[in-house]
Amino acid sequence: MWSTAALRAHLLAAGLAGVVATSREESLRSYRLFAARDPRVLIGVDPQGDWGVRELVGLMAAKCGVSADPEHVSGHDVIDPERTLAALDAFAERLAAVARRGATVLLGTGHPHRLLGFYAGLADALSAAGCRVLTPAQGRCVDITTRFGLRTHNLDYVRGVALVREAGAGRPGCATGVHTHSPLPVRLALATAAEAGGPLPELVIGDHGWVCGAGQLGFEAIGLADTDDPALFVGEAEGSVSLVVPLDDAVRSGYYRPLTRYVLNRACLSQ
Repeated sequence: MWSTAALRAHLLAAGLAGVVATSREESLRSYRLFAARDPRVLIGVDPQGDWGVRELVGLMAAKCGVSADPEHVSGHDVIDPERTLAALDAFAERLAAVARRGATVLLGTGHPHRLLGFYAGLADALSAAGCRVLTPAQGRCVDITTRFGLRTHNLDYVRGVALVREAGAGRPGCATGVHTHSPLPVRLALATAAEAGGPLPELVIGDHGWVCGAGQLGFEAIGLADTDDPALFVGEAEGSVSLVVPLDDAVRSGYYRPLTRYVLNRACLSQ
């Protein structure tokens, strides 16, 4: 069992919180693109407020603990571990609530190389608790614009967690996929489920476009986000996203295992 103190120490040692690998330059670039309403950074959110760079810096300082000084333009970003721990506790409460109801859930990630194991552990535990873990649109094609142009991807599920891989890359069910911020995969999954007559998820769990895309469509969505992903935190501030856990989303995959154990223990879902 991971205590709060032990997990806090792990967050700092693993670079999940505290000084993180994400640079201030990367984050500010994302804030500028978000302020310009660049869809690559909006990732499915349709912001209602007037979010300029200064407002985004203030929001990210409040949500993550990054520097609130707009003139601080270089170095590494910092995530307050207390904010991460508080959000993980709230995340566990949401899992416990859906588990008690045996609710229907959808999980997906744009970071399969890093976060697949984290979400798969949640999917296993929720399924064991009686939740239905959805896998709509498996094998369907979705065209995503990348830095190399428009590429066709296939939607797949590994241990109940959705991801996308380039068409023809790997066999279905293998634990590989591409990094994507796009909301198109979750839109395809939800549209396919609706066209089939349901069921639809009561909760969507994930990151990047999976959270923003689902939340913008009115589904309850919770997930993880780094300091250079302002869309999720804007969604949370405006109410389209229910909950965001601030942490570095690109450290070694094994470093997320203690988070899985902590969250499942707090949710009384440990197996």
